[in-house]
Amino acid sequence: MVFTTPLIHFMSGMQARKILVFGDCITLEMTVNYEFLDSFCGNVLALDRSIRWAGVVSRLGVILSQKKREGLQPLLSEEENEEYAATTISRHKTRSKFAPKMGRLVYAFGKYEKVNRTTIPINENYFLLISLDIETKNFDEIISEKIVPLMESQKDKFVE
Repeated sequence: MVFTTPLIHFMSGMQARKILVFGDCITLEMTVNYEFLDSFCGNVLALDRSIRWAGVVSRLGVILSQKKREGLQPLLSEEENEEYAATTISRHKTRSKFAPKMGRLVYAFGKYEKVNRTTIPINENYFLLISLDIETKNFDEIISEKIVPLMESQKDKFVE
């Protein structure tokens, strides 16, 4: 299932402006700093050896940048990963309707038979998706003490 199709892509250095089509009628223009996002994903991977994959996803579920651990055999194809990202953001939007009563989501964690996956809202426009080795027991420590502080220190760079 494909959710986006770039219509126009203007490139200036490592920043790009895209006009995207969603379905037949919705368009969005956004500025993406790919150099920063690639660097950020690499920095997330370097935080802990149990991190398999890191990706920054737009509020519309589009993977903007991603990095995988060297030598890693991915569990999902690129197309499946894109679909997973889109459905993850859709689930987040469903959860956020309860934020006024429950508070803002810090992160959502899913434990699967073969991998652990986490969604961390960066701001209203960007989300960090990560996967961790299934053996990882200290996921809350990794997320709360390593990933969130890195994300918070660079939050001002995630602008649209």
